[in-house]
Amino acid sequence: MRPRAVTGLGVVSPLGTGREAFLGAIRSGKVPAYGGAAEVPGFDAAEHLGDKGLRSLDRLTKLLIVATRQALHDAGLKKDGAWSGGTGESVGMVVSNAYGSLEAITELDRVALLEDARYINPARFPLTVHNSAAGYASIWEDVRAMNVSVSDGNCGALDAVACADVFLGHDRARALLVGGAEAMSEALQLAFTKLGAMQEGAVLGEGAALLVLETPERAKERGARVEAEVFGYGTAFEPPVREGILLHPSTEAMMRAIHEALDDSGVAAGDVDLVVSGASGVRAFDEAETLAIRRVLGDEVDVKTPKRALGESLGAGGAMCMAAALAHFTGAEPGAPRVALITSLGFYGNASAVVMRGANP
Repeated sequence: MRPRAVTGLGVVSPLGTGREAFLGAIRSGKVPAYGGAAEVPGFDAAEHLGDKGLRSLDRLTKLLIVATRQALHDAGLKKDGAWSGGTGESVGMVVSNAYGSLEAITELDRVALLEDARYINPARFPLTVHNSAAGYASIWEDVRAMNVSVSDGNCGALDAVACADVFLGHDRARALLVGGAEAMSEALQLAFTKLGAMQEGAVLGEGAALLVLETPERAKERGARVEAEVFGYGTAFEPPVREGILLHPSTEAMMRAIHEALDDSGVAAGDVDLVVSGASGVRAFDEAETLAIRRVLGDEVDVKTPKRALGESLGAGGAMCMAAALAHFTGAEPGAPRVALITSLGFYGNASAVVMRGANP
């Protein structure tokens, strides 16, 4: 992929709402103590969006709209709610989520089964469509270039980067909001509990994180602040050894994805200063991902695991890790890392990786 400038960040996470809360917590290394879920503390969309128009929206949609608004303003594309560094026609979204608006789907199923389908709230039905959250976010913020939703589990937000690279390369937009969102729900918590993932100490998380990506030329043209660049991507899939196996942690797929990302970026393994890993507390998958990183990059590379503080936010997880890399790039401490590898191991034999570097001082 060609280098893509990171010019803005919008993030709502268990560490708080807004870039400063997120970046500050990541830099400090302070890890909150969670129980069975890492939720966004005290999240109230009305504080950021006003009171009107929120009644029929679910939590996923509200999280994503708030992150969208933050990202546009942080990048200077909007100021005080109005377009200033761009136009709605020139800005698009590429957003990942793994399970869509599971809250709304569960609610409608429950009403239909326990009461009667006639009592389903028609205003909530559109939320059951997988890309509804991204659609509502684009409507709220007048983002009118392409709107793409990616569904690839834990790897989705990193795969969204590859999609964004293609769209920017074909001049489909001047800037793209790229990342992911996932919301906590009773159904999601129950599913992971029944799978046994929670028994190993994993914690589910939620939130939304969007990075604004542009070509370096266009970022320079509008005088945007460039905080980092994304300039390498790799992905791989390794099937399970036999049919009938659903969950499959593949070290081989993760190694291939890392090699592809490094080859794509032109970076040697020894030049990687930092790895931001998707390890989240599910032992078999954490071991497979860590083994792949060590085999390719060696035992001395610095590995950060922000999901220990953020929880496993699935479709948003890769974007959270990219935002964490941004925190380390923009930290004030001497010797801040220059090149970071972000990794994500999927539950079904897939793996993806992205290479980022800090902006030149």
